Amino acid sequence: MSEIEIGLYFVIILMTLILLRIPIGLALISVSFCGIWALMGWKIAWGSLGIIPFHFASNWVLSSVPAFLFMGFVCYHAKLTEGLFTAARVWLSGLPGGLAVASIFGCGGFAAVTGSSVACSAAMGKIAVPEMTRYNYAPSLATGAVAAGGTIGALIPPSLIMILYSVMAQAPVGKLFLGGLVVGLITVACYVLMIMVRVTLNPSLAPPVTERIPLSVKMGALMRTAPILIIILGVFGGLFSGMFTPTEAGAVGAFLSCIVALLAGRLSLEVVRRAAVETIVTTSSILVIAVGASLLTRFLALSGSGDALSEAILGFGADPLLIIIGVTLIYLLLGMFLEPVGAMMLTLPVVLPIVNEVGYNAIWFGVFLTKLLEIGMLSPPIGMNVFVIKGVVDKSIKLGTIFRGVTWFILCDLAIVALVVAFPAIILFLPDLVG
Repeated sequence: MSEIEIGLYFVIILMTLILLRIPIGLALISVSFCGIWALMGWKIAWGSLGIIPFHFASNWVLSSVPAFLFMGFVCYHAKLTEGLFTAARVWLSGLPGGLAVASIFGCGGFAAVTGSSVACSAAMGKIAVPEMTRYNYAPSLATGAVAAGGTIGALIPPSLIMILYSVMAQAPVGKLFLGGLVVGLITVACYVLMIMVRVTLNPSLAPPVTERIPLSVKMGALMRTAPILIIILGVFGGLFSGMFTPTEAGAVGAFLSCIVALLAGRLSLEVVRRAAVETIVTTSSILVIAVGASLLTRFLALSGSGDALSEAILGFGADPLLIIIGVTLIYLLLGMFLEPVGAMMLTLPVVLPIVNEVGYNAIWFGVFLTKLLEIGMLSPPIGMNVFVIKGVVDKSIKLGTIFRGVTWFILCDLAIVALVVAFPAIILFLPDLVG
């Protein structure tokens, strides 16, 4: 059996393990280790198991992952983010579907301190859905808006997916953040426009909120967002001005979140303990998958099967547009069954060489890929954000109702995907501007 055949054989085993629902990190590490053993012997395999994870985990950019996670968890457990939806509600409730629009803006603000779709959906689901239910919003619109709004968390910095992609693709994370910010804001605008048009055409979806809110109440709600705004401006003002590196921005954010929570009287040992534990657990699970992906990359390189797969795909002579359409379909399909980090790490060793070969910019592809992965968070049958919302809302709201509600938002997402493929400058304009 040739080295390429061995490589392809183990790739098939890997796909089988994934279909059997073996944890993706364990599947990546075990298959890559056994594959290197079959190719080079057990000494090289054990050596790779020691050297490659250390080399990957020692990347300086990765140290920003636990820092940004800790910042987000402190803000969440100290309830610094609760004022975001309230402020958006009192200012926007007069618009068609105003509470749903407010939930989208609330998710956008929450995304700027967490970078996690799941955390964003869970937090906003507890706050926004009961409020919309109280005003007789259609359950599908109420839950769909919050589930879809949560996906903004991976686009607006800090994005954990983009940090991991930057390490794998050797792309500057600051430029990825800028490109993601643009697409995140476009996503917010598209969601808001769609909600307003739907409610205007079908007022039964969202009865108008007729209560008049005094200006003093509006200003008071706006002031309650000050703690989170201080953190956002402090972190991203420094990051995008060039004052901080991404790693330093994460450290500053973690420090600022603790100081702001302390000054607000919301920092306790329990908040710090819960934030620290959740940071450790989440970071560990991400790194296990990432280390497995780095081992898979080395195995595919040693066997030559990665190059063989890339050459086989490119050998069909497909032009770049057909290649990117194929990549889009693959990730939309994977998103139905795998969580985003796993789907990305599983496929990047093969997909990256292909997109580089046909000439796609690494920054553009990183933001584009993040958007595709987030669509998977809404797609049946395993749309993670949908199940998160189901877990935090009234039991009378059925899972099918939530999936029906996110359908309109998925259509908006697909339109945005088509837009950035047709006009790549949408993503690249800001990164190119800062050089």
